[in-house]
Amino acid sequence: MTRAHDFLDLSTAGVPVPPIAHARFNVGDVVRHRMFDFRGVIFDIDPVFANSDEWYEAIPEDARPRKDQPFYHLLAENAESSYVAYVSQQNLVSDDSDEPVNHPAIGGLFDELGDGRYRLKREHRH
Repeated sequence: MTRAHDFLDLSTAGVPVPPIAHARFNVGDVVRHRMFDFRGVIFDIDPVFANSDEWYEAIPEDARPRKDQPFYHLLAENAESSYVAYVSQQNLVSDDSDEPVNHPAIGGLFDELGDGRYRLKREHRH
């Protein structure tokens, strides 16, 4: 039988507990980058940074986002091309244009755009 006092409370044991980051966006949301001219649809979310140190260190130091926030995988587009982007929460805002994102992989993951977001196809839902 487990009793409540059998569990170690790390916050009172002197062990630093990282803050819990909350994702502002969901899979299927259409977003824009705050500084760069691209937009995209979210297809995956990492609760904190989960890319390589090499990728992170390639970002100029004065522009590097904190690692302790959600990072989003986007099917992205700009005026010239479509691609996959990995973007920190602090650099994204909602895209309220109601315009579809023109990325060739959208049809494989999502149904049509409706109410400002894409809905995952049934076979990709948990």
